[in-house]
Amino acid sequence: MSKRDYYEVLEVARSASLDDIKKSYRKKAIQYHPDKNPGNKEAEERFKEATEAYSVLSEPEARARYDQFGHAAFEQGGGFSGFDFGDFSGFEDIFGDIFSAFFGGAPGGKRTRGRAGRDLRYDLEIEFEEAAFGTQKEITLQRQVTCERCQGSGAASANALKSCPQCKGSGQMRMQQGFFTISRTCSSCGGSGQIIKDPCTECNGAGSRSRQSRINVKVPAGIDHGQRLKLRGEGEPGSKGGPSGDLYVQIFVKEHEFFKREDAELFCEVPITYAAATLGTEIEVPTLEGKEKLRIPAGTPSGTVFRLRNRGLQVLGSSSRGDQHVKVFIHVPKKLNDDHRKVIEQLQEIEGVQPKEEQKGFFEKVKNMFA
Repeated sequence: MSKRDYYEVLEVARSASLDDIKKSYRKKAIQYHPDKNPGNKEAEERFKEATEAYSVLSEPEARARYDQFGHAAFEQGGGFSGFDFGDFSGFEDIFGDIFSAFFGGAPGGKRTRGRAGRDLRYDLEIEFEEAAFGTQKEITLQRQVTCERCQGSGAASANALKSCPQCKGSGQMRMQQGFFTISRTCSSCGGSGQIIKDPCTECNGAGSRSRQSRINVKVPAGIDHGQRLKLRGEGEPGSKGGPSGDLYVQIFVKEHEFFKREDAELFCEVPITYAAATLGTEIEVPTLEGKEKLRIPAGTPSGTVFRLRNRGLQVLGSSSRGDQHVKVFIHVPKKLNDDHRKVIEQLQEIEGVQPKEEQKGFFEKVKNMFA
């Protein structure tokens, strides 16, 4: 039987990109895979046909020769010895999906890597100033740690470990699937290749034990409420040589009685007197690093916002800082002494007899509204 055109086999155009060819082959490989079609010779042939087509069209040089000469480019004497179904180099990304779908793992004879340890979380509450400038904290948490007696092996001694009789110490079980061999993790030893004859008495063969641990946490300047820090490897230990998990420190920042923040910007409100707003003055404003003088110009309206450059919080992960925004408002006293009352009454009398231009403009607007 004559061979079908490789592009026809994969159902792609001759101008198809490599990604399109890969996608089409992956779809057909899964559709016609022998494990999905046991005993179906037609499906097996389709699988071989698609794999051969992909082996040529996925290689730029081979594809160019095929485009020019067709199948004749690879006949005897044409420089191509035929497709070897025992060689799957270059197919790892394709067959990884197929093996994962059918067997939960990738092909090959290597032992399965140990399981990674569990990640942990710790909630840490810090002061507003600590978030602004950074701090060092020592936290205490209960976690699993590697057993010191057996060093994580779970065995009472080195002699207490024996090779797994099921997989002969390879950690993999090999089986024939169609025309090639497939390996998967040994269920008896979990891929470690070893079985514990005599468990460690300290951890009962687990390889780890619960212990209270103290960990130093470096909190960077500028961190905000709700952000978290990742301490790599500070979670629980892995099993069978797997890596340790990570520790995630969730940050909770206490509110400040005077300052508010938005990212690296700092906000506060400062009261001033009517006289200070009218005549102008110089006041002292609290900042995170002490008091700083702020000039109030004459005629400052209540609600005016002044900016203090670089007096905000540090931008997380950089050396730059935000600004501090100071909003001034006119303080109206609820109680007056005799001297204050006399002065205010005199001011009221003056303003009532001779209103300012701003007042005239306001009264004109109100008058026009009801005209």
